[in-house]
Amino acid sequence: MISGWILAAGIGVGAYALLMVLYRLHFQQLRPFLPLPVSRNPVISFSVLIPARNESASIADCIRSVFNNAYPSYLYEVIVIDDHSEDDTAQQVMGLQKEYAGLQLIRLSDYSKHETSTLYKKRALELGIRESKGDWIVTTDADALVPRNWLSLLNSYIQEHDPMMIAAPVIFHSGKSILSIFQQLDFMTMQGITAASVASGMHSMCNGANLAYRKEIFYAVGGFAGNEHLATGDDMLLMHKVKRAYPEKIGYLFSKASIVTTGPQESWKAFFQQRIRWASKADSYDEPIIFGVLLGVWLLNTLLLFGIPAVFFYRSLLFPWLALMVIKTIAELYFLFPVAAFFERKKLLIYFPFLQPLHLVYMVIAGWLGKFGNYEWKNRVIVTSSKP
Repeated sequence: MISGWILAAGIGVGAYALLMVLYRLHFQQLRPFLPLPVSRNPVISFSVLIPARNESASIADCIRSVFNNAYPSYLYEVIVIDDHSEDDTAQQVMGLQKEYAGLQLIRLSDYSKHETSTLYKKRALELGIRESKGDWIVTTDADALVPRNWLSLLNSYIQEHDPMMIAAPVIFHSGKSILSIFQQLDFMTMQGITAASVASGMHSMCNGANLAYRKEIFYAVGGFAGNEHLATGDDMLLMHKVKRAYPEKIGYLFSKASIVTTGPQESWKAFFQQRIRWASKADSYDEPIIFGVLLGVWLLNTLLLFGIPAVFFYRSLLFPWLALMVIKTIAELYFLFPVAAFFERKKLLIYFPFLQPLHLVYMVIAGWLGKFGNYEWKNRVIVTSSKP
C-alpha cells in the first residue's frame, strides 16, 4: 500500500512538474502586444455586454470604466442585461442612461416570466447579442473595472491578426486578507495557464470578464447550444466550439494595458461556491487534452491530500509526502514567477508555499462537488449533476 501510494504520487508529481515547465516555456514565448501605427485607426464596432444580478455595489463603477475608454463613442455601445436582480441594479443603470447615450438596459424578467430554466446568464447573453449592433461582442462582469485603452487594443489586435475570438487577462483586486491573497494566487495561476495554453494552441481557456468574439461567429457555431444543461460555460465552452470550427483563429491579447480587474469573493463559503460552479463544467469539454489535464490534476491533489492523514498511521510516508509537496511547490513557483511579474504581483509569492495544504483541500472538494454536488450562486441553488 505504501509503495503503491509513493509510486502513484511520484509519477503524478513528475508529470505535473513537466506540465508546469511546459506552461512556463509557452508563457515566456509571449511578447507584449504593441499596436502598429497602421492598426491604431479605430474602425471596429463593439457591443459590450454586462450580465448583472444583484450588483448594486459595483455596476455603476463598471459602466463608468467602460465609458471612460479612449475609443470613439460612436463605435461602441454598452448593454447591461439585468438578471432578475433583487436590489436596485436596474434602477442604477437607468439613472446612468441620462449620462451615457450609448447605455442600454435589457431586463431578463421581461423575456423569461414563464420560463423554468435556471440558465439565466446564457439567456442574458443571448438576448444581449440579439439586440447588439456591433460587429464584435465584448463581455465583462458587472463587478469588473476595464482599462482605458481596452477597446483600442482590441481594435488594433483585430486589425493585425484577424481572429474570430480573443481571450485577454483578468486579475483580482489586491487585498491583504488570507482569503484575498489565496484567491489572487489561485486565479493568477489559472490566468497564466490561460495565456500559455491559448497562445500556444495547446488547449483553449478564457474568462468571460475579458472576452471578445465576432457576433457572426456566435451564431455560426450555434451559440450555447449543446451545453444548455450547464449553468456555466458561457465563456470556455463557447471558445471550444469556436476553436473546433476555426482552430487557427483564437487569439490572446497579451498586454498589461488590457488587464481587467474584478473582485474576489468576500467569504470562504462564497469562494467555494464559485469554484464548484467553475468545476461543474469539467466533464463537458470536447478537448480530451484539457479534460485529461483537469482529471490528472484532481487525482494528484487527492492523492497528496489523503497522504496527510496517512502519515499519522504510516510514519514512513512522512518524508516521501514532504518531498513530493516540495517538488510540486517548486514546479508551481517556477511557472508563477514570470506570470506574477506580468501582473505585478510578485510579492504575493512569499505566501504561496504556506497555502499549499489549503489548496489541496479546495481542489479536491471543489472538483468532487462540481461533479456530484450542488452549489448556490446569486441566491440560486444549482444541481451540478443534472444532465440534458
